[in-house]
Amino acid sequence: MRVLLFTGKGGVGKTTVAAATAVRAADAGLRTLVMSTDPAHSLGDSYDEEIGSHPTQIAERLWAQQIDAQERLEDNWREIQDYMIQLMNWAGTETIQAEELTVLPGLDEIFALIDVKTHVQSGAYDVLIVDCAPTAETLRLLSLPDVMQWYIERIFPVERRIVKTVRPLVSRVTSLPIAGDRVFEAVERLHRNLDAVKKILTDEATSSVRLVVNPEKMVIAEARRTYTYLGLFGYRVDAVIVNRVLPPDVTDPYFGKWKDIQAEHLATVHESFEPVPILTSRLFDREMIGVPLLEEMATEIYGELDAADILYRDDPIRVRKRGTGYVLVMRLPFASREDMDIHRRGEELFIRVGAYKRNLILPQSLKRMSVREANFAGDHLEILFGREPRPVERS
Repeated sequence: MRVLLFTGKGGVGKTTVAAATAVRAADAGLRTLVMSTDPAHSLGDSYDEEIGSHPTQIAERLWAQQIDAQERLEDNWREIQDYMIQLMNWAGTETIQAEELTVLPGLDEIFALIDVKTHVQSGAYDVLIVDCAPTAETLRLLSLPDVMQWYIERIFPVERRIVKTVRPLVSRVTSLPIAGDRVFEAVERLHRNLDAVKKILTDEATSSVRLVVNPEKMVIAEARRTYTYLGLFGYRVDAVIVNRVLPPDVTDPYFGKWKDIQAEHLATVHESFEPVPILTSRLFDREMIGVPLLEEMATEIYGELDAADILYRDDPIRVRKRGTGYVLVMRLPFASREDMDIHRRGEELFIRVGAYKRNLILPQSLKRMSVREANFAGDHLEILFGREPRPVERS
């Protein structure tokens, strides 16, 4: 089964691009489901159809689903949340405040993605297209299973045995709520579900992320930051789609300056993301709503390409601990260290090797460090970051 995730800054047309891709895949004869975890509920607007929380058939071989994130939150978090609310109530926090405090930002979108596992395991579809909420936080937070793994394997079994032993004693001397078996089972179930989703979404044979941008400075900056974090957490980007590009036949002088600005931003997109394919869609003269217009948009974006194919394969960016610093590893095939230039400005890292140019937004862990050295290990470029030595205090 093929899984495609679309993400991007709010307002770039991400949902419309995802809907058009789904139409294209269904037209190619693939059983296609497009599901949205975006709380804006705009997927139904794209098809001009009423879409519910269960798959709704839109056309032949095409289904759509608008995930009820609150419902998934209830399914996956309620038992854990109830226990946390009891603890907060015991500590004196009002129930309504406790309810709000026990729902972390992004949790509802994470739990909505658990439907990915359900659909992949069902085998009912050939292609699953996911219109993600307009943020990379959802995908970043799917690293939660990695964090939970150590706790689940080492601390969790011991903690569960201790709680079972001391519960009768504690209940006699204090009113402090003690977690029961249902809470521990809910934690285990949550870990299994999130781990299964992450394995699906980081499987290079199955899943890809497609970034949707507009030719605007702030949008591109956000996409570059998203691209870095996706690579760090193992998600592979196989295309960048630049939406709402002014077409060449727009010759009105009023738009002349805009076209020049867009040309500059398109050059930045190519510098920032190539060799990942850069696909474009023009600014249409109408709202692209309904299957026929979405087919037209998909043709504009993909041309002769198969929309469900893996359009680009590469190893994601990796950051690993090395000694007291970190090393950023990225694959640069056919490159050599000759004519190599690497420098940083603020939170940006600029890399040039021959004709290959890339500028990255650095992750938080590297912003406080400086570039120490850069070398090739095979076809991978390794950039070593370290902290500046503290100045020696003179007495």
